[in-house]
Amino acid sequence: MQLLPLQTLSPRLARRGIDVLPGVVLTATIAVASTGIGTLVPVLGSAVPAIIIGVVLSLLRGRMLRHREPDAADAPAGRWVRFDASLQPGITYSSKFLLQLAVVVLGAQLSLMSILQVGLESLPVMLSTLAVCLVAAWWLGKVMRIEGKLTTLIGVGTGICGASAIAAAAPVIGAVGAQITYAVSTIFLFNILAVVLFPLLGHALNLDPHTFGLLAGTAVNDTSSVVAAASVYSTAALGFAVVVKLVRTLMIIPISIGLSVIEARKDAAGQPLTGRRIAKLVPWFLIGFVIVAIVNSTGVIPEGPRNFLVHASVFLIAMALAGIGLSTDIPALRRAGLRPLALGAILWILVTATALATIAITAGLRG
Repeated sequence: MQLLPLQTLSPRLARRGIDVLPGVVLTATIAVASTGIGTLVPVLGSAVPAIIIGVVLSLLRGRMLRHREPDAADAPAGRWVRFDASLQPGITYSSKFLLQLAVVVLGAQLSLMSILQVGLESLPVMLSTLAVCLVAAWWLGKVMRIEGKLTTLIGVGTGICGASAIAAAAPVIGAVGAQITYAVSTIFLFNILAVVLFPLLGHALNLDPHTFGLLAGTAVNDTSSVVAAASVYSTAALGFAVVVKLVRTLMIIPISIGLSVIEARKDAAGQPLTGRRIAKLVPWFLIGFVIVAIVNSTGVIPEGPRNFLVHASVFLIAMALAGIGLSTDIPALRRAGLRPLALGAILWILVTATALATIAITAGLRG
């Protein structure tokens, strides 16, 4: 009898694969289209087009269902509803499991050597901007009466690394599709502004390429926008900016663990958080992220497979965000209003100002 679960494992996996296949095919198709858009317009990347396409299809699907409710005399409507229901398991699978898997594969972008080389110089700037951003997000979210989970997503997205940080934090705090969509869209808006304004700011302040790379890597969020802003400024700034940005991704780990502890305390009804309980709170995908980064640091992953993993992480995030877009509660987005957008603007300005101030202070100390 004890072997029964093992004996039925393969059939259960097969049934699960059949259940999720239609929705996964849909999210993969959207990811292919968004990747093409991102290739044509690099500053967009693939994440934002994926979530936008998903939201548009969600709106269209909702209208078709409202106008074609199932009826005994209306067979096409019944077929549409059944087809729609068949998509949902794969959409949910993409927006949850593939989102977590994407975080694991992100570790292939990092190595311990690059972390050590860049960490000492960039750590004061990264820690100061992150601290200011998270504290300001917590306080402003309460003052502006913004829903807590949306505040958290905008805070970690602005303070760490945009869509990747939102992808890591969302399952930890149990964020819903509308919150994730709004947060990603908010971060994207200020990334676009950064591509235009940061090079102008750098030239106005007469920053050398190395200093501008540090600023862009810590104050611009998504990698595509960091690349765009740094390449506009100078080729010399590009390499350092990207490495700083990738090292900044590591902040996902302590922040996600901290969020796990906070969520557990909310649900624990006063039970003490022992070391064993805290260890259980660490999400599996963060452990996978660290393991992949450590393996990549050893150099055992050849350049070809490593580049494949890097591109795979971007594609998986696009699939996941497509699933989130397809599941988005549009009325919830409307109810959120403009206050979360204002929060994102304030946090973006604070992070930029803190980065510049910390760079100036640390440069003065070194001088």
